[in-house]
Amino acid sequence: MESLDLSGRKGLIVGIANDLSLATAAARRLRGAGAELAITYLNDKAKPFVAPIASALAAPIFLPCDVSVPGQLEAVFEAIRSQWGRLDFLFHSIAFAPKGDLQGRLTDCSAEGFAQAMLISCHSLIRMCHLAEPLMDQGGSVITLSYYGAEKVVDHYNLMGPVKAALESSVRYLAHELGEKRIRVNAISAGAVKTRAASGIAHFDELLDESAKAAPLHRLVDPDDVGRVALTLISDYGAALTGDVVYVDGGLHIEGMVLPSRPARA
Repeated sequence: MESLDLSGRKGLIVGIANDLSLATAAARRLRGAGAELAITYLNDKAKPFVAPIASALAAPIFLPCDVSVPGQLEAVFEAIRSQWGRLDFLFHSIAFAPKGDLQGRLTDCSAEGFAQAMLISCHSLIRMCHLAEPLMDQGGSVITLSYYGAEKVVDHYNLMGPVKAALESSVRYLAHELGEKRIRVNAISAGAVKTRAASGIAHFDELLDESAKAAPLHRLVDPDDVGRVALTLISDYGAALTGDVVYVDGGLHIEGMVLPSRPARA
């Protein structure tokens, strides 16, 4: 009987906020397949929520990683280099936009808010690939998380639409450039899931309801759905997949989704 076995492989998980995070579901699946994990947390406020997860997953490396703080990301990769000497996979699950810019129109967003959203949500993936490349000298797998709003307009997703579109384009270019090193780069476009990150999107409960109605499977995505696909992409079963956006959304992306209505204009 075939099985997905990651025994002996070592990976970095960036983006766990709490027990409901998509990164948590992925980490549990990857650890269940035998992988050893390095796990990061955003700051001291987030640490109490992430520490029990890291402990349960027996993570030997557990460090802060705020990509906007100089040196923190580099310190994580230096710890991996020092302790493991290599890295087999990376799961990137961080995104941020200032609340005012996220909940307002793209037309009105500030240059500072746009730049911050791009830096944390998109350029951080590029930085991580740069740091991971020398540690993946035997090949590797990189996964990031996207959303349907990168491809089509989703009301209230606003600033994050262009940011996620840039992230998906970056996936393709990174896959092109790193392919000769046998480093694969893919994105999972997850359906709407009630996570901490999604809580900042206005009318999100309406988006959940409409997503479940419009998707061919007529259900919402569970975090474990994303975790299982991440495991598949990282395993040898995903060995020929790179530069792809893999939709884990119950088929929603094939439908002409009816989205929450805009507020009436005077």
